[in-house]
Amino acid sequence: MSINDENLDERAAPNTAPVTVSVVIPVKDDSAELTVCLAALAAQTRTADEIIVVDNASVDDSAAAARAAGATVLSCLQPGIPAASAAGYDAATSELILRLDADCVPEPRWIQDVVSAFEQQPHVAALTGPAKFIDGPVLLRRPLVHAYLFAYRNFSRPALGHRPLFGSNMAMRREAWEQVRLSVHRDDPEIHDDLDLAFHLGERHRLGAMGGEPMGISMRPFSDARAFQRRIKRGFRSVTVHWPHDFPPFRWRRASLRRRGHASESGRART
Repeated sequence: MSINDENLDERAAPNTAPVTVSVVIPVKDDSAELTVCLAALAAQTRTADEIIVVDNASVDDSAAAARAAGATVLSCLQPGIPAASAAGYDAATSELILRLDADCVPEPRWIQDVVSAFEQQPHVAALTGPAKFIDGPVLLRRPLVHAYLFAYRNFSRPALGHRPLFGSNMAMRREAWEQVRLSVHRDDPEIHDDLDLAFHLGERHRLGAMGGEPMGISMRPFSDARAFQRRIKRGFRSVTVHWPHDFPPFRWRRASLRRRGHASESGRART
């Protein structure tokens, strides 16, 4: 186990104070969808301690809609979701940072389920959860979301050596973010910020899965062939930007050595 892992484990120890939660939402020209998302967050069984909407140079009234809903609005003029997401994580003050997109619609127990998942998995630094399409052809929603998430997992796992993070339904401990915030590729708008974050967090920490109801996501990104091609291109760039240091055989070997070291430490601790 690394020093960082030990620090996380200590901070994750049970205490009497209730855990605090920040929700981060990057947005660009998505006022109508953001309004629905914020209404769903207001109806949570366990509401957030703060909601941070990062306005990525919108030309519509996304910022005004966020303020009207009581969210904290940050302006990020640097283009790209990586920059906007990182700005929101930097500003978050809570112990847990939850992330979703402006066109997501969380189920009422989403925040409560995330908090419970961290309580049940005190040694993980970040969690990711399932999703479902809430628009598009009804008969295609289930098979397409399964195909999409299956393809994403099976593309990402060999490159990472562990589970990826899915930005539409994701959460992490703030201490974990603080340890990687200077190394993530926040200045590159042509990468997927969640996959990039998985590379950096997964290098030293455990990434887990959370249950609960799937996050409602939009099929809009897949209705435009050009946008879908750009998404695929960004996926490949998100992987190769980490090479040669994270070329899969090198990354797998480091992970294997860490697991052996952790097993050795656990064995010494029991003797």
